[in-house]
Amino acid sequence: MKDRHATAIAHLSKADKKLGKLITQCPPCGIKPNYLQNVFEALMESIVYQQLSGKAAATILNRVKALYFPPDTPTHDTRHGKALPFPTPEQLLSTPDELLRSAGLSGNKTKAVKDLAAKTIDGTVPDVKAIRKMSDDDIISHLTQVRGIGRWTVEMILLFNLYRPDVWPVDDLGVRKGYMKLQGLAEMPKPKELMALGEVYKPYRSVAAWYMWRAIEQIKDKPKAAAPAVKKVVKKKAAKKKRVAAKAAR
Repeated sequence: MKDRHATAIAHLSKADKKLGKLITQCPPCGIKPNYLQNVFEALMESIVYQQLSGKAAATILNRVKALYFPPDTPTHDTRHGKALPFPTPEQLLSTPDELLRSAGLSGNKTKAVKDLAAKTIDGTVPDVKAIRKMSDDDIISHLTQVRGIGRWTVEMILLFNLYRPDVWPVDDLGVRKGYMKLQGLAEMPKPKELMALGEVYKPYRSVAAWYMWRAIEQIKDKPKAAAPAVKKVVKKKAAKKKRVAAKAAR
């Protein structure tokens, strides 16, 4: 069966020899269609899971859901195991804060899920049908209006739920560290630097990001004294890009 990422891998391997070598040492890219079914539910789960272990967050989320459903309600399979259905935005918005807090939500997360519910009802948070027609930037612009939802959270939804091919999460610590290790740098690139460095991976930066996470596992640390500084690498790649553009214009 053909690798769904074959075109992306061919492009990335040609664009960056070090990345190409890493790709041959790793299992096939694990990004696969995991189509978003409900935007409200995906964002509510993201809010609850912030800064918690998976087990603790799953427990709290199920306690919140149990406020709306009797014990004998059938559960369904999720990526976190068996779980109760989600409440509707209307149900959540009408729930007293104290009740949500009693289920384990912090004060800030209670305010965040209430804001999410309100913005879902008023249309700020689009439904799945609408969101699939939107650009990545438009989706980020809409969803980050919700309290507690930052750019990184939306980028993970774009990458893993909406299966968008060109997501480059420069604020992700793992992507920054993976790039540092892949290129043998002395320090992690800053987000702005990484945005420029990632230009070469377009239009397949989602797959590139996935391999940056793998780089952390696969590549051993090099002595700092032997590693080049990030700024030198940025300037070198920018100069190379100008030379290629000048040559193409002749």
